[in-house]
Amino acid sequence: MTVVETPPLLRHSGFRNVYLAAAVSQLGSQISYVALPLLAVTALHAGPAQLGLLSALGTLTVLVLGLPAGAWVDRVRRRPLMVGMDVLRAATLVTVPVAWWSGWLSMGQLYAVAVLVGGGSLLFDVASYSLLPGLVGRSRLTAANSLLVGTGAGMDIAGRSLAGVLVQLAGAPVAILLDALSYLWSALWLRGVPEPHPEDGTAGGDQRIRDGVRFLFGNPVLVAACVQGAMANLAFPLCSVLLPVLIVEQLRYPAWVLGAYLAVGGLGVLAGSSAAHLIGRRLGTGRAVWLVSLATAPAALVTPFLDRGGWLVAAAAGWFVLTFRTGVNNVLLVSLRQRVTPDGMLGRMTATMRLLLTGALGVGGLLAGLLGEVGGVRVPMWTGAIVMALSWVPITLSPLRREP
Repeated sequence: MTVVETPPLLRHSGFRNVYLAAAVSQLGSQISYVALPLLAVTALHAGPAQLGLLSALGTLTVLVLGLPAGAWVDRVRRRPLMVGMDVLRAATLVTVPVAWWSGWLSMGQLYAVAVLVGGGSLLFDVASYSLLPGLVGRSRLTAANSLLVGTGAGMDIAGRSLAGVLVQLAGAPVAILLDALSYLWSALWLRGVPEPHPEDGTAGGDQRIRDGVRFLFGNPVLVAACVQGAMANLAFPLCSVLLPVLIVEQLRYPAWVLGAYLAVGGLGVLAGSSAAHLIGRRLGTGRAVWLVSLATAPAALVTPFLDRGGWLVAAAAGWFVLTFRTGVNNVLLVSLRQRVTPDGMLGRMTATMRLLLTGALGVGGLLAGLLGEVGGVRVPMWTGAIVMALSWVPITLSPLRREP
């Protein structure tokens, strides 16, 4: 029997362009992830409620656009849409340093930027997840996602660390300008990515949306993955949105310490995504996700003890363990979702999943601001830690545990 050797993924010109585009834009996104809230705190004196709203607005955009976005993506060419969303996000972010240098910057503008960038990211991500199976083939999805997630985690580390240094040396507006340039880089590389023509469906938009929702909720494996992911996504902003207030304002650490703490999370995702393919192959997708979730969940209860000295190190170690699980899940569960979904349903399944997962992020951001105003910054951190510590339960109670 003849064995056909499959060339490395990075020799596939289309995937290579997607990879190079994603790597640099992810670096820029993580710079803004640190720089935007720091700019709000240092230049506009934002409090917990304002930081919570800023965190939530970009993700809550998904509640409005999520389901129509999936139906639309399944009917249009995905590459031009991704390029357009990169350009939109770049143009939106450029307004922040321009307004700051002109003396016009306000929280209202930062809220508008969060909404526009969040909407652009939603459409970009739905199109990207839908493009990948046709680009590399379903048999290589786990390897492709492992490479993308692992590199993205490396960019998280570099971006968050660099952001703290940039904000310290050049100011948050310069850091945000670099993020805008990273989106333009992504758009240039994506222009050369091939793609098949989208499905020429005849069903109306409302019917297509209903079909996508029914598909997701009719599959118990996808439902379990969704509930587990929603719990984790609710918990992460509760644990992290008010970190600029705690670390920079209350504990009086310099901005680079905040960047370094968040970069530890990037290290965790990198480690988890690098190990995911091997863990999944040895244990099976479902068992791997369940056992890793069960083993890492207790680390959540360490993170609210973040303080000066040794408690900072202990909290960072707990953060690393939690994000290790995120790296594993981002590879195995995303690949599973892509594998079990027909091509013509990918956009709608992804958009429905994003609606729920990203909506949970938005709710978590709002809750963080509300609880922080009422009880102080540690109350939302403890709430998030408890939710995170229980997020293995949906997998235990579902057939996902037995998924190969």
